[in-house]
Amino acid sequence: MSEPVLFEVRDLHARPSTEDDGPAPADILKGLNLTVKAGEVHAIMGPNGCGKSTLASCLLASPEYDVTDGSIFFKGDDITDWPTDVRAKAGLFLGFQYPQEIAGVSVIQFLRQALSARKGIDLSVLELRLATMDWMKRLGMDSSFVDRYLNEGFSGGEKKRNEIMQMAILEPDLAVLDETDSGLDIDALRIVAKGIREVRADRPAMGVVLITHYQRLLDELAPDHVHVMVDGRIVASGGMEIAEKLEVSGYESFRP
Repeated sequence: MSEPVLFEVRDLHARPSTEDDGPAPADILKGLNLTVKAGEVHAIMGPNGCGKSTLASCLLASPEYDVTDGSIFFKGDDITDWPTDVRAKAGLFLGFQYPQEIAGVSVIQFLRQALSARKGIDLSVLELRLATMDWMKRLGMDSSFVDRYLNEGFSGGEKKRNEIMQMAILEPDLAVLDETDSGLDIDALRIVAKGIREVRADRPAMGVVLITHYQRLLDELAPDHVHVMVDGRIVASGGMEIAEKLEVSGYESFRP
């Protein structure tokens, strides 16, 4: 029996938001389509400037972009007009390419607030600390990590491991990971990939959309589907053979 469709993007067009009365900027996304079933891992690869991070931002309703056409569906609901917080509460998660620093807010405080908003669970700091201990161990993080200010002074690897811990604690139904491998050395990459695999083992129905430049993350996670994005559209889809072709011939071979 085929798994149900979890997430679908239909003919999505989007461009940068503007506040002035000047000419509207050109669309960055130009008719993108994507369907993710429960439990599937989809990798999206593409050259710089093709719209990968724009797509990630639009999926979580970033105010930096305007959707000019098309629709986004999540668990059967049209969420195209839903604001970011409502999408997050419904079970969408975005792992940022460049996680923001928030001075004065500890990791444990941030997680408590986010979990309360996501699931309506008002855990005490002690209860949440106990819940995070196992994940910190799995992700190679010191037990004092959750008392540090969010992303302040974190290394690249610590920022990305923190994102994976958030994903584990918040238990989303769909995780969009925007260049999670960016800036990681091979050891940190393997730790992060292991964390993603363990979250999926705990939540096998969770869908994952990986946005990446590099095959090395794909080698670690073995996605079900690989897509090539060029000029705001997905131009090719398949299995790992797509990534292998990219390694040999680059993106030029996929340009229309």
